[in-house]
Amino acid sequence: MLAQQKQEVIALFQAALAPILAATSLVPNVVLERPRDPSHGDVACNIAMQLAKQLKLNPRELAQSVVAALLADPASKQLLASADIAGPGFINLRLTDAAKQAVVTAVLDQGAAFGRSDAGAGKRVVIEFVSANPTGPLHVGHGRQGALGDALASLFDAQGYAVTREYYYNDAGVQIETLANSVQARLRGFKPGDAAWPESAYNGDYIAEIATDFLAGKTVSASDGAPVTASGNIDDLDSIRAFAVVYLRHEQDIDLQAFGVKFDNYFLESSLYGDGKVDAAVAALIKAGKTYEQEGALWLRTTDYGDDKDRVMRKSDGTFTYFVPDVAYHIVKWQRGFDQAINIQGSDHHGTIARVRGGLQAVDLGIPQGYPDYVLHKMVTVMKGGEEVKISKRAGSYVTVRDLIEWSGAGDTAKGRDAVRFFLISRKADTEFVFDVDVALKTSDENPVYYVQYAHARICRMLEQWGGDAATLGGVDLAPLTAPSEATLLATLAAYPEVLARAQAELGPHQIAFYLRELAANLHSFYFAERVLVDDDALKLARLALMVATRQVLRNGLALIGVSAPNKM
Repeated sequence: MLAQQKQEVIALFQAALAPILAATSLVPNVVLERPRDPSHGDVACNIAMQLAKQLKLNPRELAQSVVAALLADPASKQLLASADIAGPGFINLRLTDAAKQAVVTAVLDQGAAFGRSDAGAGKRVVIEFVSANPTGPLHVGHGRQGALGDALASLFDAQGYAVTREYYYNDAGVQIETLANSVQARLRGFKPGDAAWPESAYNGDYIAEIATDFLAGKTVSASDGAPVTASGNIDDLDSIRAFAVVYLRHEQDIDLQAFGVKFDNYFLESSLYGDGKVDAAVAALIKAGKTYEQEGALWLRTTDYGDDKDRVMRKSDGTFTYFVPDVAYHIVKWQRGFDQAINIQGSDHHGTIARVRGGLQAVDLGIPQGYPDYVLHKMVTVMKGGEEVKISKRAGSYVTVRDLIEWSGAGDTAKGRDAVRFFLISRKADTEFVFDVDVALKTSDENPVYYVQYAHARICRMLEQWGGDAATLGGVDLAPLTAPSEATLLATLAAYPEVLARAQAELGPHQIAFYLRELAANLHSFYFAERVLVDDDALKLARLALMVATRQVLRNGLALIGVSAPNKM
């Protein structure tokens, strides 16, 4: 059901209830749902069950009164074909054929804008994702973040929000020192396995590549920073550190480019220290009376905000614990004017949620409770050739995003990117996911991205066989579209805007993958149930219009998750 039709049906319910509620102060909250079983109708409503107890009426009898008023209203004639009562008082409605067919006209008129909304107009959201330490190539967990974050950003954009995609570089701390020491050890001729090789060092081949380029005095640059030239001096740890960080940021830029993910802003953790933001956050917490000294350390009273224990902010050696710059960073997000902040992170970050939110509440800046939102994802298991793949030679201890793209496309980067992006959002973020490379390479319905893309290509081939101009189908008579498979397809198309709104509200981009698979399945079922290029010209044109609308919604949905819609396969 289209949004306008939904509002019209709600208005019909309100009009039907008005005389029943006239002597009361009750205000009906009419909620319409799509029945899980299509045989129950097109729309379901439980308003009679909601109101019956307060009105001291039998819910089924109340439902009968509502249904009678609904069908007697002249305004219902164009929308409602019938209304039935099920169980204890559910009201099931069936739409007229014309109401169902209206979605085709809406899609053809709106094109790429179909499904989009201005519900979030005037609101700003920052979505932070990937945010890998610049200490190595991006692994498949970062890839899952990239797919989830980019799709979620597109969903917010589709709802009218002003969206900023942000990458937070943890370019300060122990990991960076470990990186510099690892490269220096390579420069001095040591390698993994040698007695002098640091126990905590990074072992991947990329460390040797950095060392080679450092010795050669090469210049590297990342997407948003000034170029850095290596000094070539193996004793110059500062130069090694600066060169290695930018080198790996550049490598991650290449990974992200291959993955088709772009960011609007890059934020460096080091800037929080350089700009005094960390010190300012700590000072604000002390001033608010939310800290205390114990055993030479500074503690934050996070138990006041739901944490299971208070947390150390500043250790006895004077260094800050890792959640302190996170608090400072999110203060900055709020001060930058973001009404909502969303972080896409691995499930191992679960423990930081309460302390970061607690810190933001403690500074008393008017930051709402629950800021920021989190989408925590489980890690990904990669299978190839029937066996789990755990190690990439270049990375040393994990499978990289580039590995996965290359394997899933058999060397075709575009094909691999489509497969990886679709697969990595095809499950709810907090569920375990097994990425089977062999399935990603299949050209059958076992491969979900192939299955959806093939639906699009199938329609393109059908239109090519027809040979006409799709732009001329906007005004055709849609009345012939009454077959069961057509009704199912029409209902699925009409559900698309609500799917987008729900996926955005629930921070669940996986719902788009679910929807696309359902739409593709219904298209394939229609294809095998009905012929499109029939002799009956009116029926042919109506079905062609339905095909063009279905193709458009497939394109719209695939574009949201960063997957292509090929015309041929």
